[in-house]
Amino acid sequence: MARGKLRIYLGAAPGVGKTYAMLSEAHRRVERGTDCVVAFVEHHNRPRTEVMLHGLEQIPRKELEYRGTVFTEMDVDAVLARHPQVALVDELPHTNIPGSRNTKRWQDVEELLAAGIDVITTVNIQHLESLGDVVESITGVRQQETVPDEVVRRADQIELVDMSPQALRRRMAHGNIYKPDKVDAALSNYFRPGNLTALRELALLWVADRVDEYLTEYRNEHRVSKIWGSRERIVVGLTGGPEGRTLIRRAARLAEKGAGGEVLAVYIARSDGLTSASPKELAVQRTLVEDLGGTFHHVIGEDIPTALLDFARGVNATQIVLGVSRRKGWQYVFGPGVGATVARESGPDLDVHLITHDEAGKGRGLPVARSARLGRSRVIWGWLVGVGGPALLTLLLTSVTPSVGLANDMLLFLTLTVAAALLGGLYPALASAVVGSLLLNWFFTPPVHTLTIADPKNIVAIAIFVGVAVSVASVVDLAARRTHQAARLRAESEILSVLAGSVLRGETSLEALLERVRETFGMESVALLERDSDVDPWTCAGSVGPRPCQSPENADVDMPVGDHMALALSGRVLPAEDRRVLAAFAAQAAVVLDRQRLQSQADQSRALAEGNRIRTALLAAVSHDLRTPLAGIKAAVSSLRSEDVAWSEEDQAELLEGIEEGADRLDNLVGNLLDMSRLQTGTVTPLIREIDLDEVVPMALGGVPEDRVELDIPETLPMVAVDPGLLERSVANLVENAVKYSPAGERVLVSASAMADRVEVRVVDRGPGVPDPAKDRIFEPFQRYGDAPRGAGVGLGLAVARGFAESMRGTLTAEDTPGGGLTMVLTLPAAPGAHPIRPDLPATTTS
Repeated sequence: MARGKLRIYLGAAPGVGKTYAMLSEAHRRVERGTDCVVAFVEHHNRPRTEVMLHGLEQIPRKELEYRGTVFTEMDVDAVLARHPQVALVDELPHTNIPGSRNTKRWQDVEELLAAGIDVITTVNIQHLESLGDVVESITGVRQQETVPDEVVRRADQIELVDMSPQALRRRMAHGNIYKPDKVDAALSNYFRPGNLTALRELALLWVADRVDEYLTEYRNEHRVSKIWGSRERIVVGLTGGPEGRTLIRRAARLAEKGAGGEVLAVYIARSDGLTSASPKELAVQRTLVEDLGGTFHHVIGEDIPTALLDFARGVNATQIVLGVSRRKGWQYVFGPGVGATVARESGPDLDVHLITHDEAGKGRGLPVARSARLGRSRVIWGWLVGVGGPALLTLLLTSVTPSVGLANDMLLFLTLTVAAALLGGLYPALASAVVGSLLLNWFFTPPVHTLTIADPKNIVAIAIFVGVAVSVASVVDLAARRTHQAARLRAESEILSVLAGSVLRGETSLEALLERVRETFGMESVALLERDSDVDPWTCAGSVGPRPCQSPENADVDMPVGDHMALALSGRVLPAEDRRVLAAFAAQAAVVLDRQRLQSQADQSRALAEGNRIRTALLAAVSHDLRTPLAGIKAAVSSLRSEDVAWSEEDQAELLEGIEEGADRLDNLVGNLLDMSRLQTGTVTPLIREIDLDEVVPMALGGVPEDRVELDIPETLPMVAVDPGLLERSVANLVENAVKYSPAGERVLVSASAMADRVEVRVVDRGPGVPDPAKDRIFEPFQRYGDAPRGAGVGLGLAVARGFAESMRGTLTAEDTPGGGLTMVLTLPAAPGAHPIRPDLPATTTS
């Protein structure tokens, strides 16, 4: 019996419409005459989903009793007995009630598929087993019900059901997903915009990987070697020469002409390790291609055109960009060149662009092989074995052991020649072959003790011995050199890879980079020197180690970086082959120094600009907002002191109340100004201690009328690690701001909840709200949104609240209130050891 086919509707989050899409597909199939039944679908009392069940045959569920409660599960036996063409099974990751046929629902689905029944099912991206840690880091909730990735990957069809976070939150706010009493908790915890956006991206990336896998499998199964240009993939062939930058920029412009274009730069090195490429230039080109949004690849290949074409076809490229050859005209006698060969063998499905550049036709040097450094001790032992070994062997064979025959004598001398090659290289082996042949002729070839050879066969034997000895010595020496080169190149590649990765990620400071140079090359000190012109003295931009050099002339090794910068090393003289890696280090050191200086200048400019802006805003605030309450106080005091008017007790009380209100407003404004000054100068030092929220939050509400605020702080919340004074000021500013913008008769809600290792305080108002572009701007100093009256403050309350929150390792953000308004979310760290409380949401959710 043929196995059934599996179709999965994959959702980015609960509520996106997976179950609805599955039921819509079932209706389409029933209309076409397909035998389709509902094996298990949970509509969660959602009216639109429940309506979609009408007109579809439903298999009765099996009832199971567990701990005194009756549950219903899918009746696998009944579905197998009915044996429809297609069965709908919702909630694939669901865990069955103990006593069921299988532990997990996906195991039930496997039985249906094995019986030849096609299955349509649903699953959310957060329930994939491999993504459990990622989802927990995003949402703070560990998914208990999961399904193995392999089960989902084996599906014949996977369809993504997607929805924007804003639309999903609107659907949630309208009550289309959860019951009204759970909407607020869901929106403030799991269904936050950031969580939904991250889950959506996770689902899109996972499905995109599956699309690539399907395409690769199809091409392999059908032996499709022809390139399918589903999107423009442009491969740039680099040689390590300066023309590479021109090629990369040209390829980037080609990629921009089509949607979704991709640039892949590839450098192909020969497997023998011989290369004339400049590591410094390759590092620059790697940085350039990554800055332009492409990727850099390093490939090993014996034949460069073949390796380049194999790489291009392997990544399903549509175009190859190469530079015109740098060879001179007479050098073409050695072959047509890489560009012509690639163009000839690319075929009709792969376009080849030959780009002209300034280096074309100027010639190029041939790769130079560097000999292996075997070390002095090994060379000495090679000469001893190659020269002294044959003499000792001759003494042993002539005086101690009986004659073993000329053939065996030759084999023994040949063994010494091979040993000399292994120890000392080619020259000791050649000397061993010469000495051995002379000793064989003198002592073991008749007539002995003469250089005359009587038997022509012995002449041939001696000649063969010399030829074999020289050949074996050459092969062994070449293998030793290649082994040394491979090990050295592998070490260089690892060093350069780590260096490039750390610098590109911005993880390396100048001192750390210089320290790595010192450790890599075993130097005493390393210094990066620079000067403004050729006649100016050298200055040290950074150094590590004792007694760094003050000028390149005093260094054991100096590596120029441009015209007025050099890397100076002291300790020992480096061989020439080490300077290639040193050049890469020097180039990166210059890049790090430039980045640090640019960052420092940017920070200084930002600080100056911020200071100027704050000073300007402060002058404006003092000139108006501080003068307003002062003018009111002055007018009230002058009226009370006036002897021309007899004020009644009610009038005096009203004037005194105005003075008190003006003084309170002044006190509030001056307090916020002082707090902002402390934040700007970095003098806020929080005294962190563990405390309950219900001890602090009620104290922050003293400045607002009791009938304007509703407080909801559960006693089960974990303690928070905060500064009580700073937290009180932050919450007070948030509540005063919310009350200020709330309509008359509307109460501001102050609630709190726990999520993973943090606690959230939410201040909810029903005011006009704030558009998304302005949500970050309202936290800047001296910012007031909308039509706030000029006497309502200088716009520092939210800035101070966020500054205090961040000083306590918390965050303060603004969100839309469902139904209209603004919600301030103050996130605080829970006290160490506090047990996080999971939100009261269903363990498994579907749409």
